[in-house]
Amino acid sequence: MHWKKPWFQFAILMLLAFIWGSSFILMKIGLKSFNSEQAAGIRMLLASLVLLPYSIKNLKHLKKKDLKSLLIAGFIGSFIPAFLFTKAQTQIDSALAGMLNSLTPVFTLIVGMLFHKTKFKWLQVLGLIMGLVGALGLITSGEDLSLGKVNSYALLIVLATIFYAININTIKSKLSHLTGVQITSLAFFFTGPAALIYLLTTDFQPVFETPNWPIHFLALATLGIVGTAIAMLLMNSLIRHASAIYASSVTYIIPVFAIGWGILDGEKITIIHLLFMGFILLGVYLINKKKQTAAK
Repeated sequence: MHWKKPWFQFAILMLLAFIWGSSFILMKIGLKSFNSEQAAGIRMLLASLVLLPYSIKNLKHLKKKDLKSLLIAGFIGSFIPAFLFTKAQTQIDSALAGMLNSLTPVFTLIVGMLFHKTKFKWLQVLGLIMGLVGALGLITSGEDLSLGKVNSYALLIVLATIFYAININTIKSKLSHLTGVQITSLAFFFTGPAALIYLLTTDFQPVFETPNWPIHFLALATLGIVGTAIAMLLMNSLIRHASAIYASSVTYIIPVFAIGWGILDGEKITIIHLLFMGFILLGVYLINKKKQTAAK
C-alpha cells in the first residue's frame, strides 16, 4: 500500500474523520435502548470479535517488552474512552462531543513534550493556549452547557482526549516496529474479555422492552465494527507512517461531520459553540504548522 505517500495519508485522514465524525450520532442512537455502560461494552466486544482472527494470527508477535504498551493501546486508547464518551453523551449533544474531541492534537503535543521529548516551537505553545481556551469556552458557555452537572460530563470527553493523546504517543514511540494490524489486534485481544465479563454483569431486560432496540443495537454494531475495529486499524497504521501530531489532526475534520449529523438530528448549534470550536481548530493548526514548515 501507499502509506508513505502524502496523498494516501490524507485520504486515510479524511476517511477516519468521516467514520469518527459519524460515531457520535451512532452512540446517541444506541443510547435510546442501552445504558451508557452497555453501549460502550457492546462496542468494544464486537470490535474485539471482528479482530479476533487477526489477534490469534499475530499472537506470535506478542513480546513481553511490548505488553505494557499494548495494554495502554487497548485500554487507554480505546476501552476507557469508549465508556467516557457514551457516559458524556447521556447529557451533552453529539455535535458538542465532536467539537470537544478536537482537543486530541493539543494534548498529543503536551504529552509528547512532557514524556516523549517532543521538540516544539513557541508558536505551538500559542496553539496549545488557544485550544485550551476554546475547550474551556465550550465547557462553560451556551444554553446546554451551564455550570454544574453538564459541565462535568463535558469534562469526561476532555479526559478521553487526554487518553487518546497518551495512546498516540505510546504507539509512535514504543510500537513503531509492529504493523497497524498487529498493534490493533493484539491490543483488542485483551479488551475483548474485559468487555464480555462486564456485559455479563448487566441487566438487558429493560433493553428488550424498548421499542426498536434491534435498530439501536445495529447502530452500536456499526460503531464497534466500523467505528472502532476498522478505524483503529487505519489509525494505528497512520501513526506508524506519519507523525503523531499529524495523525491526531484527524480531529480537525471530525467536528464538521459531527456537527452535520447533529444538525440533521435537530440538535441546537449556536454561534458561541462555533466560535469556541474555531479557537480549538486554530490552535490545532498552529500546533501542526511545525510539520508543514519542516516539510518545505
